[in-house]
Amino acid sequence: MMKSVSLLLLTLLLSVPTYCQSWLIGPFRKHNAANPVLTPLTTSTFDDPIRNETVTWEAKDVFNPAAVVRNGKIYLIYRAEDLVGKYNGTSRIGLATSTDGVHFKRMPQPVLYPDNDFMKKYEWEGGIEDPRVVETTDGQYVMTYTAYDGDKARLCVATSPDLQHWTKYGLAFNNFIRGGGQDLWSKSGSIVCRRVGSRLVATKISDKYWMYWGDQQQLFVAVSDDLINWYPLTKGDKSLKTVAEYRPGSFDYRVLEPGPPALLTPKGIVLIYNGMNDGKNGDTNLPDGTYAAGQFLFSNDAPDRLIDRSKSYFMKPDQPYEITGQVNNVTFVESMVPYRGLWWLYYGTADSKIAVTSAPLK
Repeated sequence: MMKSVSLLLLTLLLSVPTYCQSWLIGPFRKHNAANPVLTPLTTSTFDDPIRNETVTWEAKDVFNPAAVVRNGKIYLIYRAEDLVGKYNGTSRIGLATSTDGVHFKRMPQPVLYPDNDFMKKYEWEGGIEDPRVVETTDGQYVMTYTAYDGDKARLCVATSPDLQHWTKYGLAFNNFIRGGGQDLWSKSGSIVCRRVGSRLVATKISDKYWMYWGDQQQLFVAVSDDLINWYPLTKGDKSLKTVAEYRPGSFDYRVLEPGPPALLTPKGIVLIYNGMNDGKNGDTNLPDGTYAAGQFLFSNDAPDRLIDRSKSYFMKPDQPYEITGQVNNVTFVESMVPYRGLWWLYYGTADSKIAVTSAPLK
């Protein structure tokens, strides 16, 4: 009898998964009745300082937003494209506010854009793309964004006291050992932060700020003393240190790209990320080129050490506006904020519109 009980216990133990993913944020629910929450607008005009003409600056597409909770409102800091130029649309950054998470009031003019300044050679005429924003302990805002000149994507930094007036600081990796960082293809800077009420505050670990970045089959990490100048972690041969990489047969086979600012939690740093599928070598149940969202868990003490990752995606394109657009089959997550008892996760849909999904705040 004792032997059979022991055998039963052993069988039950072996049937339990080898690890539990209770660290995952979610489950998320799309606000289908309200989505998309922001769409292109043909009546917004802007006197472009480089072209010296008036453009409808958000007429083509709006997508890939950052988000911040400020003064009891959600501020959406979003990418908008016009219909002008050889790249079929220059990108600028717009600003909209909401008191319920789904209905937004836009500012009429972009708040950050290519100008006749020291960044023109990097930002013109592709534009300023894909912002991500975190707060500092003293209430300032730091934005990482992509400057695109039509040839290379370069990760850049800007700061603001109020989300409306921004100061550009230039290339995030300008002082990096490899050629000054000027020719390093770099995108999608997700700075590690902690939740303080409704704020997401950039937080040092081992006396450094940390940032995940990249849009390749590998994911990278960088450190900073001041949130302005960043230094990628490297190996002995000075090549970039990889902290995560693609998985054969998975939705993230072709590209790993950080989403919202990475979040310090009791169980580790949770990084929500975007994975691009390969129809042949990735998830054969998803169309080729699909962008779906997953989650990583990194160590709180060593942010370059991966502990776990979601077994698959938690969100994929399944609505008409996510399936068809400028780029088909895209749900691209980029911002998540705590507001009214929920995590509000905003994402670009088919590189054309903006939608939201939410999860219980815990």
